[in-house]
Amino acid sequence: MNQSLIVRGAPQEYECRVGAWDSLEEHLNRRNIKCVMILHGKDSWEAAKPYFPTFMHIDTCFVEYGGECTDEKTAELKAIFEQKELDGIIAVGGGKIADLGKAIANQCQTPILILPTLAATCAAYTPLSVIYNTDGSMDRYDVFPISNALVLIEPKVILTSPSELMIAGIGDTVAKWYEADAMISQLATQPIEIQVSAFAAKKCRDVLLRDSQEALKAMAQKEINQAFLNVVETNILLGGMVGGFGDDYGRTAGAHSIHDALTILPESHQQLHGNKVAYGVFVQLVIENKWDEIERLIPFYQSLKLPVSLKAMNMVLSEFDYEQVAERACESHETIHYMKEKITPDVVKNAMMALETAMKNK
Repeated sequence: MNQSLIVRGAPQEYECRVGAWDSLEEHLNRRNIKCVMILHGKDSWEAAKPYFPTFMHIDTCFVEYGGECTDEKTAELKAIFEQKELDGIIAVGGGKIADLGKAIANQCQTPILILPTLAATCAAYTPLSVIYNTDGSMDRYDVFPISNALVLIEPKVILTSPSELMIAGIGDTVAKWYEADAMISQLATQPIEIQVSAFAAKKCRDVLLRDSQEALKAMAQKEINQAFLNVVETNILLGGMVGGFGDDYGRTAGAHSIHDALTILPESHQQLHGNKVAYGVFVQLVIENKWDEIERLIPFYQSLKLPVSLKAMNMVLSEFDYEQVAERACESHETIHYMKEKITPDVVKNAMMALETAMKNK
């Protein structure tokens, strides 16, 4: 597969500090945005409302996003945006809300401002959307030519978010190193932008292995500490930088292809994105025959209750299920083919089954 290398390094503006949301109207005024769609969820909006500012001179249209980022929902909200003659979108919530906001903004050619309520993915940072089918299976990634206009992080909102979502974000972001390294290590010469991507990917792994436990203590005690801020910004900013500077070399390889393939199983829809990616890291490492690295990661995974196997996700696959997942993981467009190993459905199936056997008593 041909890999592209276009730098989409960062949003136009980014800020992470207590009280960051208080400056939202000022940011809108500087962009001459007067009428905005405020896209939000249900539970996340309840958590965000106490911190969301009251606008003095901005007209608002509040829209609950409905639970998925699909082409159908994008078209529905695009029609509302155009009918009401709005001139900007504020997405308040998690990754799917951010992705839906970006998809609408791209079609409407309007600025997107993102206020994350979770640190579960780098979706707030990156100019791309993961588009799902209406049955919940993943369809594709859409990469956009215009960066997000603004990312404003209020740490107090994320501090009170569910810890299991932070853990899923840690699982998703640890994968940045393993997937980027699988591709970047194949390059005889690394351009400067690739070196930046590799640095950010390694930093993701190192910070999370060091600070995750203390960050989760901060959430349990409802008291911000430096480890918490480090993990929030690693999951959002550093994680976004890996793909932002590395493009195809820094986005996804084997682990995310395993995630994508698992989405064809209805029982996988109960599992968080980052948990499935974390499992996918182990499958990728089996394919690479890096059992020592798996052993190194097992205590970290277990300390956070990240899944080391399908069994740990309460998923029991039949022979047919294994074959279907392996076939889906190996579709021609999947990034698992960026790995140096020859990837076939049998390779994936055997790796998944070998991992299940090895983790039986872990």
